[in-house]
Amino acid sequence: MKFRLGCELEYDVAENSVFIFNVGVNQQHQTILSESFVVNSHLEYEEFTAPHEGNRFQRLVAPPGELTIVYRAEVETAYRMDNPDLIEEVPIDKLPPEALVYLSPSRYCQSDKLGRLAFSIFKEWQPGYSRVTAICNWIFGHVEYLRGSSDQHTSAFDTATERAGVCRDFAHLGIAFCRALSIPARFLSAYAYQLQPPDFHACFEAYLGNRWYLFDATRLAPQNGLVRIGVGRDAADTPFASIFGPAEMKRMSLLQRFSFE
Repeated sequence: MKFRLGCELEYDVAENSVFIFNVGVNQQHQTILSESFVVNSHLEYEEFTAPHEGNRFQRLVAPPGELTIVYRAEVETAYRMDNPDLIEEVPIDKLPPEALVYLSPSRYCQSDKLGRLAFSIFKEWQPGYSRVTAICNWIFGHVEYLRGSSDQHTSAFDTATERAGVCRDFAHLGIAFCRALSIPARFLSAYAYQLQPPDFHACFEAYLGNRWYLFDATRLAPQNGLVRIGVGRDAADTPFASIFGPAEMKRMSLLQRFSFE
């Protein structure tokens, strides 16, 4: 499957500010056929990659004025279908070291506060892929997808209490439930085919069997239409832009040439 995708971000910069962007496609589990990252005024930027997660960053210093970045890529993915009945949970003593960090509570995923609720709902489910699917089904059925119902401070505990949120809230709650059940889970930002309106999308991955499996409790885009950008403990680890200085976003758009073959 091939995708053509990208984004345009425009900022009004008041004083010299440092920007760190994470909009480039992650090279794990997918192949970048071509890509470009263009900054107005031909500003120089530094690119680096997180060693374990594969998150890719561009860092630059923007002077006062208008800053515009345009990212485009053509990406090939290979969506893998396994028999869910054969995908088991991994005992903690058998987990790879890099997965252990995703068992602990984090800023937006307070699994320690949601343990009792998670066990009361999901303790009877067969451990494995089916239990994580049950978590997604429960979130879809009990949490209303409602734009404007949450903000950057909303946590998984808030979402479980208020029963409303957007994609990042659905992902945080799924992660928190998984971790409460000793299943490593991590946040994933992505480009999403057919998402309306076009936007960056949030979902999560759970470590089962011997690899990470993708889950999306919102059901807003096909799972084989998600192209990975960044992974982390929660949304705090994967912003598409981190800004250090007085700058204001003026416009964000995902390129409409996003296609699916």
